Amino acid sequence: MMLVLGATGTIGRRVAAMLEAGGNAIRVASRHTPIPFDWSDRKTWRPALEGIERMFLMAPDGQPIEPELVAQAVRSGVRRIVLLSSGGIEVMRDERLLAAERTVKDSGVQWTIVRPSWFDQNFDEGFLREAVRAGQVAVPVGELRQPFVDAGDIAAVVVAALTRDGHEGRSYEVTGPRALSFADAVAVISRAAGREVRFDGTPEAYLAAMRAAGLPEEQVKADLEAFAALRAHGDAEPTDVVRQVTGRDPKLFETYAAEASW
Repeated sequence: MMLVLGATGTIGRRVAAMLEAGGNAIRVASRHTPIPFDWSDRKTWRPALEGIERMFLMAPDGQPIEPELVAQAVRSGVRRIVLLSSGGIEVMRDERLLAAERTVKDSGVQWTIVRPSWFDQNFDEGFLREAVRAGQVAVPVGELRQPFVDAGDIAAVVVAALTRDGHEGRSYEVTGPRALSFADAVAVISRAAGREVRFDGTPEAYLAAMRAAGLPEEQVKADLEAFAALRAHGDAEPTDVVRQVTGRDPKLFETYAAEASW
C-alpha cells in the first residue's frame, strides 16, 4: 500500500493517477479525502499512515515537513519515502526544503529525493495563472534560462522511484529537454493562447505586481532576495533524468503550451 500526500495538487494527483493506472494499491490523503490528512492536526496522521509501506511525501508551499510525521511513518512500517523537493534550493536558501531533505535522509529507510525545475504548469495551474490571463507576467529573473519541466514527467519519475528498485539513496534533478528564458516561455504561451502575453523580468515590475496583489512587504522582499540569488547563480542546464528513469523523452514546452487550457 502506498500513501500519496497532496493528492489534489499539481504533482500529487498525477502521481495518484499513474499509480492507479499501474494497478498499485494506493491511499490518497488530504483534508477532504475519506481518510483525511491535515498537517496541522496530528490526530489525522496515524490513520493515514496505517498499513502503508511506501509514501510520496510533499507539503504545501510554506508548510515544513514535520520530522515527527516522518518518524511516525517509519514506526508505522513505511520503508520507502519519495520526497518532492525543488531544484536550486541551496541557491535560493530554501531552508524549509533543505530541512525536509535532511529529515528524509536521516529517516533510516529507503529514500529518493525528486528535485524538479520550474513546472510548466506554473503558467496554467499555479501561481502565474492569473498573470497569464491578465496578459502580463512579472518574475524578477531577467534573461535567466531555466529548463522548465512538465508535471507529468515529474510524476513519472516519482512513480518509478516508488514502484521500482534501484532509485534508493538518489537525488534526481528533474528538468525539461532544454533551457528557456521566461520571455521565451511566455512568447510560446502567447502563440499557443492566440493572444498577447507580455513578460517583464525586472524587480520593479514584480514589486508592483505583488503589492497590487496585497502580499506582505516582508514576503516580497524575501522573494526579491531569493530571485536575485538565482539570477546571480546563472542559467540552469537540462539533465537527462526523465529519459534515464522513465525510458522516454521529456515533454517539450511547446507541446505543453499547445495542450494547456488558456
